[in-house]
Amino acid sequence: MRESSVIVVVRREDPCTLDARALLDELSALTALYGAPAASPRFHGKDVQTARSAFVVARTTDGDAIGCGALSRYSFEVAEFSRIYRRPEWPGAGSGILRFLESQAAGMGYRRIVLQTRQENRRAIAFYLRHGYEWIERPCEAGGTSDVRGFRKALAGEKTI
Repeated sequence: MRESSVIVVVRREDPCTLDARALLDELSALTALYGAPAASPRFHGKDVQTARSAFVVARTTDGDAIGCGALSRYSFEVAEFSRIYRRPEWPGAGSGILRFLESQAAGMGYRRIVLQTRQENRRAIAFYLRHGYEWIERPCEAGGTSDVRGFRKALAGEKTI
């Protein structure tokens, strides 16, 4: 199945629903495979329930939850994306989630996006590069871990500094 052949509906949802928690638990299990340190920041639903933040869930046209993502404030002009995940059997859903988050961020007045992933997560790195993100020297709050890679992207009409 090609990435562009999947039809998903992405919308803002409460991160505390059963579907959202199941997706976040699956993502946490995957994160453990990449050696996430015990001290890595824990996701808190309240952090994405403010005016300039969002938690989104991607669903099939039948309503099945297949992916998620979060947008939070990094600074006044910069949004941070995190918890971007799609179930393995749904290629293409990640692109829909990412585009939706970018649209939401632009609508909230953000000018740039930052995000991070672990160096070992080659699929995520390739995904972000394919979607126009570029490496940044120091990732957002990497907590002293040297294997975290940061990325950034200017939203439409903005130039990356």
